[in-house]
Amino acid sequence: MLRLHNHQPSLWESVLPPELFRMSDELTKVDRLLDDERFFAPFLERFNTRIGRPTVPIATYVRMMYLKRRYQLGYETLVKEVSDSFSWRRFCHLSIDDTVPDSTTLIKLTHKYGEAIVHDLNDALVLKLKESKVIRGKKLRIDTAVTEANIHYPTDTGLLADGVRVITRTVGKLKKHGVDIGNRFVNHNRKVKKTIIGLMKVMKKRVGKDNPALTKARVTLSRVAEEVVAAEREIQGCLNTLIERPSGIRKSAQQLATWVEITEKVIEQTKKVMEGCKHIPRRIVSLFDTEARPIRRGKLRDGTEFGRKVLIGETDHGIITTYKVIKENPSDTTLLKSAVQGHKRLFRKRLKAVAADRGFYSRQNEQWLQWAGVTQVSIPARGKVSRDRHCHQHQSWFKRLQRFRAGIEAKISLLDRKFGLKRSLMRGSGGTDIWVGQGILAHNLWQAARIL
Repeated sequence: MLRLHNHQPSLWESVLPPELFRMSDELTKVDRLLDDERFFAPFLERFNTRIGRPTVPIATYVRMMYLKRRYQLGYETLVKEVSDSFSWRRFCHLSIDDTVPDSTTLIKLTHKYGEAIVHDLNDALVLKLKESKVIRGKKLRIDTAVTEANIHYPTDTGLLADGVRVITRTVGKLKKHGVDIGNRFVNHNRKVKKTIIGLMKVMKKRVGKDNPALTKARVTLSRVAEEVVAAEREIQGCLNTLIERPSGIRKSAQQLATWVEITEKVIEQTKKVMEGCKHIPRRIVSLFDTEARPIRRGKLRDGTEFGRKVLIGETDHGIITTYKVIKENPSDTTLLKSAVQGHKRLFRKRLKAVAADRGFYSRQNEQWLQWAGVTQVSIPARGKVSRDRHCHQHQSWFKRLQRFRAGIEAKISLLDRKFGLKRSLMRGSGGTDIWVGQGILAHNLWQAARIL
């Protein structure tokens, strides 16, 4: 049963000094913002039901997620801090007698509500600020960032070792459930570990990528991975003979099939690399997040990042009005329309100026913006420009918008450092979308509290 509020005041609050429950100015303003009924509408539309056990109150859940992302806390630490603080309890609408929701409950609710709820909450906040005339939405600056996946640096040998390890671990779970595997499967973890340690000793000598030791390690691990996959096929045939499989065996069997499928792809791409093929489309960079992509953005000091590109659109007063997590690594020129349409969906015909870097420039994009009613388009052209274009880009309004655009670089740095957008601790594209959306919602609430 969906609960929106917690209406159970405690008698202790009338006895204890009010100074214990006094919130900071920031939390007071954020609490006032979140009291609007429009923040409950997305939950009522998707999860409103009158049967079952009462859920964690939505008001409590949203505020706890704000504290989590605002102060970059883990779930267990968040529960502990809220339990120990009178002011944070009041902010989360929890009395002294109330039990703070368990960390596992918060994790399950985050996955249950999903990314659509977070998008709707961000839209509701932007619309509230628009109706309060805090922001006008006449200007928009656009840029892209990368949110890294929570994975180790991918190498062929490392991925093969991961594949052998997770398959062996899952087979061990099946043995614990009572599946008769017999001698069909051999544990190769010791051999894999010995090969990796020997390779690390060689790599410390700063050898090249074509070193014979590296090639030998790839061949050895590929052969071991193929033996493990072949043994799993025999186990799968044994599982198929079981007429009724308990839920634990069924779940482990599904996981085993998934790991084997990914490991086979890793073996195939490793063989292609040993044959000299350097460009492999849809290359696997992690067994645990197969949709993560290698992204190189021209910044040599950063090297290659492994994760997902995030499109960000920011309006006046530093409020982010639109964002989008992109699975692949498309050119920025293909993303400009998406950002502008996401902004105009909330502000309609108010948008008058758009600023972006030269990565978003194309003649078609500039013409489309002018057709959409944007009177001032400040996107520098690429390469050598004509005299007319040079004069156009040196007009005072064009340079003023470019100075406005430069501010989004600082905003991306702030999101990375203070709101966790540098690295997503949730797996998959859906998890990254939730992670990014929660960080942007926490930022917008924090920024709104500053400018109100």
